[in-house]
Amino acid sequence: MSVIQIATRVDEEQGQKFRAITNALGTTPAEALRMFVAAFNARSGFPFDVRLNRQEIEAFETESEATDFATRLARKALHEAR
Repeated sequence: MSVIQIATRVDEEQGQKFRAITNALGTTPAEALRMFVAAFNARSGFPFDVRLNRQEIEAFETESEATDFATRLARKALHEAR
């Protein structure tokens, strides 16, 4: 089996934290990166969800629709508070 070296740079604080966590887990930064590469390749992508953390806001079409929504929400909150 031939091997290649993959290198990257990270912020010093992130690197120190990464080393500390891998050590606490009983592994090394190099082994953790090898695990990541293996998981990435096995899934043909990230082994975790990758998405923008933004919520799409959909406006109510009418004032009545907004009022109905608010009423249902208030009733639900009252019911859960009992």
